[in-house]
Amino acid sequence: MKRLICLVSIIFLFIYVIAGCNKTQPLQTKPTVSKVSPVETKVEQQDTEKSEQQIYSYDPKGRRDPFLSLVAPIRQKPLKEKGLGPFERYGLDEINLLAIAWDKQKSYALIMFPDKKSYTVTEGTRLGVHGGKIEKITQDSVIIREYIKDYRGVIKPRDSILKLHKEEGG
Repeated sequence: MKRLICLVSIIFLFIYVIAGCNKTQPLQTKPTVSKVSPVETKVEQQDTEKSEQQIYSYDPKGRRDPFLSLVAPIRQKPLKEKGLGPFERYGLDEINLLAIAWDKQKSYALIMFPDKKSYTVTEGTRLGVHGGKIEKITQDSVIIREYIKDYRGVIKPRDSILKLHKEEGG
């Protein structure tokens, strides 16, 4: 059965090709060239000069950029930018307090970041991705104040505490 269908389709294809070859198309002759008067060429030159003089200009003043998104992206966490110092790259939850020392004038805290580098900080040092500032260094903790926007867009202070010895749960 398959051979019969294949044979019939080959025959139809062969007939189609032969039928297409029987049609003869006339040979193309050389195109005739008509002589153009000098007046017609001058008119064509003037038309091309007029079309070249018309220049379109677009003024985007007061219009939005069509390639920008209409919906602003919502960012949950601030981006960690490359130009920031090591104190402003990490969140407060990623910072470990290792030690606290003090002398007659100042208190010092030794902190360690996730990249295993440690730094000594004092009161007034900027710390964290939200621009927090060390308010006070006590004997066993560091108090950091950040100003964060709430859900209504109001900026409120938030105090975070880094403890020297974290409570161990049983």
